[in-house]
Amino acid sequence: MTVRLGVVGIGWWACFNHIPVAIGHGDAEIVAIADLDISRLAKARDAFGIGRRYTDVDDMLVSEKLDGLMVATPHVAHAAAAIRGLESGCHVLVEKPMVTSSAEARVVCAAAERSGKQVLVPCGWNFKDYTAKAASLVEAGRIGEIRHIVCQMASALEDLFAGQPMLETADHMFRPPPSTWADPSQAGGYGWGQMSHSLAWIYRVTGLAPEAVYCMAGKSSAGVDYFDAATVRMTNGATMALSGSATVPKRCGFQLDIRLFGTEGMLLFDVERERLEVRRRDGADEVIEMAPGSGAYDGALPVLRFIDICAGRSDRNEADALNGARVVDTLDALYRSASSGKLEPAG
Repeated sequence: MTVRLGVVGIGWWACFNHIPVAIGHGDAEIVAIADLDISRLAKARDAFGIGRRYTDVDDMLVSEKLDGLMVATPHVAHAAAAIRGLESGCHVLVEKPMVTSSAEARVVCAAAERSGKQVLVPCGWNFKDYTAKAASLVEAGRIGEIRHIVCQMASALEDLFAGQPMLETADHMFRPPPSTWADPSQAGGYGWGQMSHSLAWIYRVTGLAPEAVYCMAGKSSAGVDYFDAATVRMTNGATMALSGSATVPKRCGFQLDIRLFGTEGMLLFDVERERLEVRRRDGADEVIEMAPGSGAYDGALPVLRFIDICAGRSDRNEADALNGARVVDTLDALYRSASSGKLEPAG
């Protein structure tokens, strides 16, 4: 079958990643796009040959028989569009962060359950084969019960979170707008914009859930977080040291270094050095092969999985609504704590 997809939010990432990946799949068709800005719709029409354009997502959902809706609006508009998609009978791919408050996360999860449709949050590392292997190792008890996590993530996005044009996007159709990434009133900042990836990986692999968060943050000239230093208590009593930084030099790639410490050993994961290994107290260590280049981020993987879900070929979803909600619970509490100076409950 040919999967019929609609896209709401015609901006940088939709036009750079989601739409081209879907069009190139062969079994998917972008049948309609929606955005408040008619000039953006016109540019996308000319670039991708998409004829059906709407300025209201409700009109698109009523008029088009869609199998899936891809939501790439600004962060604060994710919830409304995702819920509308689910209620119309679509599977929904909604950009990270899934939403920007714990209350919204509960509503989206409930809407997904009522509809019987899937929500997929495109956190690319969750969809790597080695992530599935890491999750299976933890589930099999290879490191025992998790008691502590160390997570450090850093990106070369100093310009983006300062409200400046992102250097790498100079030749793209659209560029990431400061109103999404560098406005503290619109869920701008490194936590919402990037640490959603690292948290999604942790909750995918460990199955844990957050209970409380304490955070101190350092801000950019735009007033959003460049740096985050947080501690998290999980519901099982485990602790996590959580770090984020937006100021890696542009010539360097992502840093994502996660260490899980359990009662029988530890699991080490590092995309920069391309390392995934288990070290056990009894010496029965295990090294999982990571091919050269496999640590790099791949934005196509979640879109391809979403198409398979819409086509009924797969029900595997490594970043579902529950995973997205746990990420949002953590970040919501993180930002409240950075503001209040207190330990804040998650969820």
